[in-house]
Amino acid sequence: MLASHATIPLDNDVQDVSLAAIADLCKASADPLRLQVLRLLHGESFGVSELCALLDIRQSALSHHLKVLASAGLVATRREGNSIFYRRMGLGQRPELEALQQQIFATVDQIALPDDLMRRLAQLHCQREANSRRFFIDNAHKFHEQQDLIASYEQYADTVAQMLDDADIPGYETALEVGPGDGAFLTVLAERFNSVVAIDNAPQMLEQAHTTVSQHQLGNVTLLLGDTTSADIDALRADCVVINMVLHHTPKPAQILRDVARCLAPGGVVLITELCQHDQGWARDNCGDLWLGFEPTALTHWAEQAGLRDIASVYLAQRNGFQVQVRLFGHPQTKKEAA
Repeated sequence: MLASHATIPLDNDVQDVSLAAIADLCKASADPLRLQVLRLLHGESFGVSELCALLDIRQSALSHHLKVLASAGLVATRREGNSIFYRRMGLGQRPELEALQQQIFATVDQIALPDDLMRRLAQLHCQREANSRRFFIDNAHKFHEQQDLIASYEQYADTVAQMLDDADIPGYETALEVGPGDGAFLTVLAERFNSVVAIDNAPQMLEQAHTTVSQHQLGNVTLLLGDTTSADIDALRADCVVINMVLHHTPKPAQILRDVARCLAPGGVVLITELCQHDQGWARDNCGDLWLGFEPTALTHWAEQAGLRDIASVYLAQRNGFQVQVRLFGHPQTKKEAA
């Protein structure tokens, strides 16, 4: 006699919540303007005023749409001082809706943005970059003072150097440092690599790095004026790329990771020191920060988009309440693993 298989009824409340959540997600994505917002937030984070300028819409009109997207779990918010910034909701926040959520994002990302919107977006990125560059031009003489307000080099330098020594790097021919600041970490890299290249887009900061290079007689260090899009590093095959406390000063941190991944040698690594996300809005005016740190999952996501994998992480709590993350990323498969 065959046993009967009865269907176990779902709890009505659980079933209703799931159906309601699915319906909210579908309704939230059923609007052209909201879809355009989701498209803009691909790899980006924008304040309300920035989104209004990009979309040429009044804040009162946009706020309703942003509220709908947030309620449906499609966007997340963070407060920076008096401003609220929006980004796409990360993975794992609502597992039961993740597949549908990611399908919406994947479909939206195929949308081509209008030319006028692309122009406004490019202007916004240029303005962000100009603001950051202007800060360092005006405050290069106060570099240590500004840096020490949050996390001084001495508080994380030993950890970064140790992670570099522990990394499984197949070669020590070339290292690249993006944004070397006053050049303090160049002394560490120059001891370990045959050739070191450092690139910075602020002439005043590069001059400070030049002073350090000269004082320590680092003959294997080359300093370049530019950024990660510069042709000077296109042909570089770096065994290690170091980015210490730079990404929160840049308008497009995800793009920097994509840029450096392209000039990484097989088996090479990217070593990043960054602030974890915080709510100290004063850092924008006092330290030239464009971002108030990053969630660790954001760095991991950007690295994966650039074709890199998460290798190791160390988190350092600071006495002033900030937390520093030291992250090591590399190609999906190193030579050692392939053997």
